[in-house]
Amino acid sequence: MSELILETEAARSASSSHPVRLCSRADLVAGSGIVAWHDGHQIALFFLPGRPEAADRLSHSPEAAGEPIKPPEAAGELYALDNRDPFSGANVIGRGIIGDLKGELVVASPIYKHHFRLTDGQCLEDPSQRLRTWVVRWNGDDVELLL
Repeated sequence: MSELILETEAARSASSSHPVRLCSRADLVAGSGIVAWHDGHQIALFFLPGRPEAADRLSHSPEAAGEPIKPPEAAGELYALDNRDPFSGANVIGRGIIGDLKGELVVASPIYKHHFRLTDGQCLEDPSQRLRTWVVRWNGDDVELLL
């Protein structure tokens, strides 16, 4: 796991209608997490690469009007969750292990091993706990946070 600190004046003052660049594809670790900072928040980013044939199809699909397209080398899913584990209070979610539990993509917190769904942050062991999720997208080789 690596930690990436990107907090610029532009990022802090970005309005809600503009995406904020968090990192580049080169900063990501396939099948694992990194941590990026934005406006005082630690955000755990997870990159799950797609299959090669999916990347090939993507490179031949027409671009949606005004929407960035994932480049073939970056094809895959991005997930962004709060990095703070609500059970231990430690900022460790980005160091968790990615897996599949009961058909759900999850990250297991490295301390007490609670499982959080990557899609919505819901804890599978304790329905009263949920991690904040962040909307992220590819823009070329950059990962952007949508506020």
